[in-house]
Amino acid sequence: MRNASDWLCGNAIGVVERVCFGWRGCEALRFTLPPARAVAEPPDGDTPDQEWDADVVVEEQPATPQLKQPPMYKVILLNDDYTHMEFVVHVLMRFFDMDSGKATRVMYTIHTGGSAVVGMYPRDIAETKSEQVNAYAQENEFPLRSTVEMTD
Repeated sequence: MRNASDWLCGNAIGVVERVCFGWRGCEALRFTLPPARAVAEPPDGDTPDQEWDADVVVEEQPATPQLKQPPMYKVILLNDDYTHMEFVVHVLMRFFDMDSGKATRVMYTIHTGGSAVVGMYPRDIAETKSEQVNAYAQENEFPLRSTVEMTD
C-alpha cells in the first residue's frame, strides 16, 4: 500500500486545488489523492506478495470544435477625377502592403474601371482599413473613397 508521500514523489496523478480561507483572501494549495485502485490477482510468473494495478486509466480527449472561417469582406477603392495617381499608389502601398508594381497596376484598374477590390479581410479589419484610407485621403485633401462589401 502506498502512502501520501509515495504518491507525491512517484508518478501518481492527484488533484491540486486552490483553497481560500475567509474574508482575508489567504490561499493555500490542497492536494487530493485519487480513489484507491483495485488490486487483482497477479499474472502468472509473479510472486503473490507483489502488487500490480489491474485497471488502466484512459483519458478521452474532448472533441475539438470545428471553427468556421469568418465571412470575408472586400475593400473597394473608388475612382474620382481629382485624386492624383501617385497618391493612390502611395495609399495602396501604405495600407494594403503592395509593392510599387502591383500598386501601379491596381491604380490603373481603378482609373480605367472606376473601382477595384484592393483587399479581402474579415469584417473588422476591412472596416478599419477603409476608415484609415478615407481619413488619410481627407487629411491630404483628396476626395479618394473606399467602401466595404461582403463577398459573394
